[in-house]
Amino acid sequence: MTSWKIFQGTPDRPHDDIDKLPKPPSWRRFDKETRGVTYLAKGEEIELVNAALYLRRPLLVTGKPGTGKTSLAYAVAKELKLGEVLRWNITTRSNLMQGLYSYDAIGRLQDSKSSNQDNLDKIGDYIKLGALGTALLPSSKPKVLLIDEMDKSDIDLPNDLLNIFEEGKFEIPELTRIADKLPEINVQTHDSQTAKIIRGKVPCQAFPFVLLTSNGEREFPPAFLRRCLRLDLREPTPQELEAIVKVHLGDSIIEQAKPIIKKFLDKRNSGDDLATDQLLNAIYMLSSTVNTSDSPIVEAVNEQQDGKKKDSEKQQLIERLLQNLKST
Repeated sequence: MTSWKIFQGTPDRPHDDIDKLPKPPSWRRFDKETRGVTYLAKGEEIELVNAALYLRRPLLVTGKPGTGKTSLAYAVAKELKLGEVLRWNITTRSNLMQGLYSYDAIGRLQDSKSSNQDNLDKIGDYIKLGALGTALLPSSKPKVLLIDEMDKSDIDLPNDLLNIFEEGKFEIPELTRIADKLPEINVQTHDSQTAKIIRGKVPCQAFPFVLLTSNGEREFPPAFLRRCLRLDLREPTPQELEAIVKVHLGDSIIEQAKPIIKKFLDKRNSGDDLATDQLLNAIYMLSSTVNTSDSPIVEAVNEQQDGKKKDSEKQQLIERLLQNLKST
């Protein structure tokens, strides 16, 4: 491959250069084993995670996009061997019941009609616990629950969560109503397992490590905040950025990456909103193409003509990778 560009814009001449695509960056691998492994926790983060574990309180993490809010949950789960992170992505339509469980009453009715028999004994096939409901299942160790982008929620959801956070238990009315007839029902869980629900009640034994993230786009009710520990993730310092780059891309790339780190910091200091993964994206392009004859990043940063950088395609690539996240 004489150029870093795999797609050439020539669909009339198909080729096999996709086979030369390098391995994905560590932050874009989707196997569970790699999530959170490269997270570099700082002192205040370690302290508040431990406080949340000891006090059995949710941890509300705020910060700009790309500061590592969600990665912190995966790092805790990985280090403490707490299993799969149960993730609930919040939207404006999210409600408490969605987090606890769903019941497919229509599907059960249709199946009952098609078979011409009552299928009450199979009601568990039509109930699936949500991420929050699964996190509250009885267990010897706490599970890790990530409630992502809490600031996108409906105005009522934070208050609706208060009782769950305080009591650590909930009921499934569809099962409590038939508890005398069917006291034990197996249901599906958020992580594709099965769980036995006794008399429709889910009592928590080990309160989960609950990490809620927020981009700071709204305020939460005081009663909700009182039940959470709060951590504000600041933007990484230049030294921390270099450490992050080394963890993800190796020590050997750091000297070549310094011009891009400087450009990133200059843009951030001038008021641009930038995420750390944008920097990693740009440097990954360097590490993926440095051995080709057309390395886009190094040349774009270093190209000089009459004291000015060329307005080249390569420089435009860096600018696009480091675009301001603020809407214009």
